[in-house]
Amino acid sequence: MHTVAVLALDQVIPFDLSTPIEVFSRTRLPDGRPGYQVRVCAERAEIDAGAFTLRAPWGLEGLRDADTVVVPGVADPTAPLSPSVRDALRSAAADGTRIASICVGTFPLASTGLLDGMRVTTHWQAAGLLASLHPGVHVDPDVLYVDNGRFLTSAGAAAGLDLCLHMIRRDYGSAVAADAARLSVMPLEREGGQAQFIVHDHTPTPQGSELEALLAWLRENLARDLTLADIAARSGTSTRTLIRRFRDQTGTTPLQWLHRARIRQAQHLLETTEHSVERIGGQVGFGSPTTFRDRFKRTTGVSPQTYRRTFG
Repeated sequence: MHTVAVLALDQVIPFDLSTPIEVFSRTRLPDGRPGYQVRVCAERAEIDAGAFTLRAPWGLEGLRDADTVVVPGVADPTAPLSPSVRDALRSAAADGTRIASICVGTFPLASTGLLDGMRVTTHWQAAGLLASLHPGVHVDPDVLYVDNGRFLTSAGAAAGLDLCLHMIRRDYGSAVAADAARLSVMPLEREGGQAQFIVHDHTPTPQGSELEALLAWLRENLARDLTLADIAARSGTSTRTLIRRFRDQTGTTPLQWLHRARIRQAQHLLETTEHSVERIGGQVGFGSPTTFRDRFKRTTGVSPQTYRRTFG
């Protein structure tokens, strides 16, 4: 069983703390067994959680043999990290433990130096502060989460749920993650990033209903060899307007969105059918099996064959 240690720092944000506890604790495998054992760990016996005081059943020793450590956000993200917590996180990283942060939990994790040189994210309101305090990291304020393999960071509040579901999919496949998402009344993967939530000086003209119809059309036509011009023609706009609307409302480009949708559908087919990799590549719009394999591996980190052996 996969063990998740949730680290409760002083002034931990209760929402950020509860998200991984609830999501991982309720995850079930196809045979009904729990997918995770969850530990709440803290440096001291009692932790200030703002509206209440938390008594953690595990000390920092609970991080030592965990498969995943989650660092929730804290009320003051600039508060210094104690040497014992810093050492515990660095020791976990040295042992190969996967470490994830939720919201401004990126701040204490970044203060360990473990994220230096990496692309990370945090709540969009705190992105500038994170970049100024930790110039060694590359802050992307537009995404819901960033997966660097062993180190993962998420944006504010509900994006922590997106990140947890993403980790479940990495561990057990899309079917188990989809069940966890349904329990949370949450889509397995929300489209776009923080860009759709950022408050602009001038509010973008709302185009949600038009783009929603276009996205539905794209999902229905993944197998077609679509170009940017094809998508723009379908939307009745110029390519420049189409790109701007996608950036404003999804945080990505039309073709990047299309590629991700194709890979998600390919994952589903690899898990639920016995179709060949070549056939699946064609079903989701890749004209060349080589192109499909390359794109799939760049997106998921593994080959289609490895993904099928793991989650099929």
